[in-house]
Amino acid sequence: MHEDIVAVQLLEKDNWVAPSSVVLQDDGESEDIEVVEEKEKMLKNVEKRTAKPSGRVVGIIKRNWRPYCGMLSKSQIKESTRHLFTPADRSIPRIRIETRQASVLEGQRIIVAIDGWPRNSRYPNGHFVKNLGAAGDKETETEVLLLEHDVPHQPFSQAVLSFLPKMPWSITPEDMKHRVDLRHLYVCSVDPPGCTDIDDALHCRELENGNLEVGVHIADVSHFIRPGNALDQESSNRGTTVYLCDKRIDMVPDLLSSNLCSLRSQVDRLAFSCIWEISHDAKIIHTTYTKSVINSKASLTYAEAQMRIDSPDMNDEITKSLRLLNKLAKILKKQRIDNGALTLSSPEVRFHMDSETHDPIDLQTKELKETNSMVEEFMLLANISVAQKIYEEFSEYALLRKHPAPPPGNYDILVKAASSKNLEIKTDCAKALADSLDTAESEEFPYLNTLLRILATRCMMQAVYFCSGMDSDFHHYGLASPIYTHFTSPIRRYADVIVHRLLAAAIGADCTYPDLTDKQKIAEICKNINFRHKMAQYSQRASVAFHTQLFFKNKGIVNEEGYILFVRKKCACGIDPKVWFRRHGLL
Repeated sequence: MHEDIVAVQLLEKDNWVAPSSVVLQDDGESEDIEVVEEKEKMLKNVEKRTAKPSGRVVGIIKRNWRPYCGMLSKSQIKESTRHLFTPADRSIPRIRIETRQASVLEGQRIIVAIDGWPRNSRYPNGHFVKNLGAAGDKETETEVLLLEHDVPHQPFSQAVLSFLPKMPWSITPEDMKHRVDLRHLYVCSVDPPGCTDIDDALHCRELENGNLEVGVHIADVSHFIRPGNALDQESSNRGTTVYLCDKRIDMVPDLLSSNLCSLRSQVDRLAFSCIWEISHDAKIIHTTYTKSVINSKASLTYAEAQMRIDSPDMNDEITKSLRLLNKLAKILKKQRIDNGALTLSSPEVRFHMDSETHDPIDLQTKELKETNSMVEEFMLLANISVAQKIYEEFSEYALLRKHPAPPPGNYDILVKAASSKNLEIKTDCAKALADSLDTAESEEFPYLNTLLRILATRCMMQAVYFCSGMDSDFHHYGLASPIYTHFTSPIRRYADVIVHRLLAAAIGADCTYPDLTDKQKIAEICKNINFRHKMAQYSQRASVAFHTQLFFKNKGIVNEEGYILFVRKKCACGIDPKVWFRRHGLL
């Protein structure tokens, strides 16, 4: 099975084979066992071209079986109890099951577990476990994508909830130990519309010496989640908050994510602050890290913040702060890009839901404003500053984030696409790539640069968390930074909670504990949160794909302009795409 750990015996060279040119598509249509066995014989007709090292599986070291979601392919033989189950995950083979409920289960999303896999059978044997609901139903399909991507989404247990603070909650004198009171500052948050889990806020003011003071204030989640208890263990297991089109799967209970840890306006909140003294040309003079208490003066959307910056009639303290922040952010961004940081593109869409049915009624590409970039620059600066600090104090145990440089071959698709338009993309280093993307433009095809940046994103490696004592390459390729971590979103990322604990111990605001200075433990945490982060990304994409399907389901003929990014060697149906395009008069 996919991701089983197996032992493979290398065959003698005379027995090496090449990949078959025959496409045997397992398309999920209802088939009888006899038909399947006839197809299995076709597999033996493998064309021997340029042979490659070949082997055979001689043992299963570790199974990776789990319950699978999918649909029943009912046998066409009347009264038959033997049927095939087609998993939603196309990397998993179909499963033979026996059930007398086939008529009831047809057209339903069901869960099947595997019992075993006979040596001489193409398919494993299994049994029916649970009916999830009708295929195509929104709740059912959401449940399937969460299960298939292994996203923990069960309600928080009573054991977990028992470690939440008792309400009503207020800041006590004990909470103020090792904290500074910053409630007098004109702090504000800038987030997407409807955001309730606000974990970062900003301020900027002029100092008497002519320099500027800039503060990034992050929700102090680690104050409420103490090491080792059930709440901590559940947050660690979940690893990240998952944002689907129509719902959010929180990493921490709602009392924390949308209330006590959310830096909402006009309420006192505990924070962890990174404060710089900075010159008007964005040179950092001094950095301070401190636990704090803040009172945000405004919770703004990106559009509202942009309106304040642009409005000549607004000159209140919050607006002045935003203008200074925006000015500095532009300088910081230019410095990053000059150092070789990449500006890539990943098209994101926002769905507008019907208030009653919750079905998508409109979709649009997310519009990015200057204020999006403003917030991003200071979050990046805070993450880099904190990474340097925790590595100085805990060189063996710092939880960091790196982005490996892609192998040269990864860029082939990008270089080929650009050369088709007589453009050259240089990939020697991040700086060369960034510069050549900046100049890769076409007057007759203005969208070309965006397409190339989308393709460049596809060429990148996955950024990963790691323990500093177990790696020597810290470089973040995309940001062109020698060191990086995540500090700014502890409500929605467990990595940030660990980084907060390391930083608190580094400045003497909290004590350390054994697992925090154990390389193996930190490495285990990194492995889990890397997996959870990847699965969250996949489930979010699956949610967008499903809602896009729902949106177009009842539309008539819609004419829109589209762009082909690349053409694969084989379609899902096994047909050469060029043949398909010619057949439909598109080539």
